[in-house]
Amino acid sequence: MTTTPRSPRLLLLSTVILAVAGVALLGVPHGQEHPSPASTAHATTDPSSAAPLPPASKPTAGTAPSTTSAASTPSAVESALPPHGEGMAGDPAVQRNLEAAWPADLPSDDERELLAAGRSLLRADATGVGRANWPEVFHDSSQAVAPAFATARFRIQAAIARRDGSPDKAVVHLVWAGMDRGGTFTDLRITDWFFTRTIKKGAATWTPQPRT
Repeated sequence: MTTTPRSPRLLLLSTVILAVAGVALLGVPHGQEHPSPASTAHATTDPSSAAPLPPASKPTAGTAPSTTSAASTPSAVESALPPHGEGMAGDPAVQRNLEAAWPADLPSDDERELLAAGRSLLRADATGVGRANWPEVFHDSSQAVAPAFATARFRIQAAIARRDGSPDKAVVHLVWAGMDRGGTFTDLRITDWFFTRTIKKGAATWTPQPRT
């Protein structure tokens, strides 16, 4: 497994998540603030770990509601992004945030196929489960590879599939949580899987691109 370079989409996703979290904290009345979330997704030497989120930057237009709006409707803004470590109860908010950041632009059948493949690839990459199903991606699937994350606490918090510059290219954005071999549990990790549309036996299918 290798770590892919950060894409502009990945950086934008990180900025959107952290910007909304910052606005949510501004909307909480004084004295009732939630604890500031710990820095998310610390970088590790394990290549299967997704890219860490960068430090929060100043929100840009269109990425989050204004502080005036947050003050007038604090409950709506607070629910935009769950507190760090919220657990499964906060996952729907993460999904809504992804969908708001990137409106759907693929046919529903293609989106379902890509999401299923992306989820399977992420699980295989992080936990080692199902690597044999993707020999074109995991060339060492026949060898014993120690998984970077435990299957017990691994979960995908949110996922979307979108075009990647052309109708025959797509990317699956995934936000997930897991405990690494050192015992550190981290949520809001981010991973992207890229696909190209190919023709196999006369039918179009989405083929994942190997890590480089």
